[in-house]
Amino acid sequence: MSGVAEADFLLDQRGTGRELGAWVVGAVFGREGRTAGFALSDGTVHLAATADHAGEWRRLEAHDGAALSLAPDCAEGLLSGGDDGKLLRIAPDGTTETVADFGTMKWVDHVTTHASGLRAAAVGKNVHLLDGRGAKLKAFGPHPSTVGGVAIDAKGKRVFASHYNGVSSWFVAAKEDKPRVLEWKGSHHAIAVAPDGQAVVTAMQENALHGWRLTDSQHMRMSGYPAKTQSIAFTAKGRWLASSGADSVVLWPFFGGGPMGKAPTEIAGGDQVVCTRVACHPQHEVVVAGFADGLVLMAEIASGKVVPIAAPGRGSVSALSWNAAGTHLAFGTETGFAALLDLAKR
Repeated sequence: MSGVAEADFLLDQRGTGRELGAWVVGAVFGREGRTAGFALSDGTVHLAATADHAGEWRRLEAHDGAALSLAPDCAEGLLSGGDDGKLLRIAPDGTTETVADFGTMKWVDHVTTHASGLRAAAVGKNVHLLDGRGAKLKAFGPHPSTVGGVAIDAKGKRVFASHYNGVSSWFVAAKEDKPRVLEWKGSHHAIAVAPDGQAVVTAMQENALHGWRLTDSQHMRMSGYPAKTQSIAFTAKGRWLASSGADSVVLWPFFGGGPMGKAPTEIAGGDQVVCTRVACHPQHEVVVAGFADGLVLMAEIASGKVVPIAAPGRGSVSALSWNAAGTHLAFGTETGFAALLDLAKR
């Protein structure tokens, strides 16, 4: 953003940052809201208490290898997947337990959970489902390729897995595990399900997004990106899909018949630096975006008003998320910088 370097950054006023020494692959909050976690490529997970910005961050030697994925657990704490084949639960107090061990040659690439007590972990071509106590429920797959992304719908009834040539949709409670396959040629990675459960969208290996309207399998093509999209997220009510992959935040309208036949809205751009991560506020039509130069900013979709969060210069933003209440923000970069901000009204 032109001129943003001279602005007052909220990180200086409302946050704290740490140099953690390795690529931040995930930054998330526990559902209970007390803890922010940062998973790193060196296998460590760092915990920060949201109520104590000046406090010490706890470093946990979590994985024997790299951490690959991090998600809030069903009730409290976090779930971490690593290239050591382990799925770990990390309690708010830093206690760590192994939920599942898939073997040393397996990578737990993607992890997601639902508040109902459902956990999903993508390992190779399969998605493993576990309950909140760690009991194995079932496995979905094998898919045509290594799973590129996993999502659970808002009701916790369906699991979606992206892979080569499309997406597979599985009903959790089905007596016979047979997927509905949504086909589109190419390699599909990051995945997002609309809050109303009516659409699913993936980021592709090509510089494009692809979506399906689930009521009738209508295809939705969203192209024109100058770079590969790594991050997509629906706004709270599902009106907009925010995406990275351009030198602005690209927003596709999912209302009024969109996105097909509708041009996207672009906000928070102007410096020819690619947006690498997006995260939508859990209640309001506000999106936070991280860029390849380390800039982090917040934008209101309706007005386009931009608020600077963090200055450039700390490495490409690789992880970004809100807490469930929308009062705290966490982000991390490829060079190992991590930050926690309190954005609650004062």
